[in-house]
Amino acid sequence: MTPEKLAYERNKLHKRLLRLTGQAIADYSMIGPGERVMVCLSGGKDSYGLLDLLLTLRERAPIDFEIIAVNLDQKQPGFPEQVLPDYLRQLEIPFRIEEQDTYSIVKRVIPEGQTMCSLCSRLRRGILYRVADELGATRIALGHHRDDILETFFLNMFFGGKLKSMPPKLVSDDGRHVVIRPLAYVKESDLSAYADWREFPIIPCTLCGSQSNLKRAEVKQLMREWEKRFPGRVDNIFSSLTRVIPSHLLDRNLHDFASIEPSGRPEPDGDVGFDPDPLLATALETPTSGISGITFTNLRMEKQ
Repeated sequence: MTPEKLAYERNKLHKRLLRLTGQAIADYSMIGPGERVMVCLSGGKDSYGLLDLLLTLRERAPIDFEIIAVNLDQKQPGFPEQVLPDYLRQLEIPFRIEEQDTYSIVKRVIPEGQTMCSLCSRLRRGILYRVADELGATRIALGHHRDDILETFFLNMFFGGKLKSMPPKLVSDDGRHVVIRPLAYVKESDLSAYADWREFPIIPCTLCGSQSNLKRAEVKQLMREWEKRFPGRVDNIFSSLTRVIPSHLLDRNLHDFASIEPSGRPEPDGDVGFDPDPLLATALETPTSGISGITFTNLRMEKQ
């Protein structure tokens, strides 16, 4: 690739990442005027990308908000302690390194061969909530991206028996903090390319990286195979999370099935096996089809 072509592709990537991040922030009202955003920086590509993009958006946004970077040093053996402080000093932004030996706790409590992510995540989250209180942060920004959200959705469905994922914005379980995920619309592949371009000083996680039995890795591979065989399928699945129709699921807490009675009039969301096919609808409503006068709507009602 020529230098000119490379510069063009990188510019497109940067614009796309800024647009998607800004769109997610706007769609879910993640950051308002005067917010103090605590960006949780792990040393991985996702959180580096999140911090980098938020810093750029802050310069261009019509509102003022603060950013403070926070890293939790979990005392993993061989962790390069100076990498993040040196990087953050170069950016000339406020930051805090919180030192807590959660590594030893996780290794002691979780038996060998079992996944450590759940306990590790809980310990980290509790510490970060406390730090947010101490810093006066009004938002806790995490670096989860679109693929993380989809993987979590499938993990909960396959292994937890529920439709649940990572929302772009929610209140913490202690009710005292607002957690946001500004990268909710961003693909992991774009973040990987961005990290390579920006040459972020990546710090591998020896806890996560040492586990070969993670169900998340299985789901990630499944999604890769789907996208390879059926391009666009993953995009459609993600879009479906933004267009939920409770009346067409089975959760009695979300929809009042008990009170359903015939209404005597056509129901736009009435019982249909599948959503309308635009091509079929057009064919049924075209006189040359040989069945003029039969619209898709009344055909659907007749089938009921």
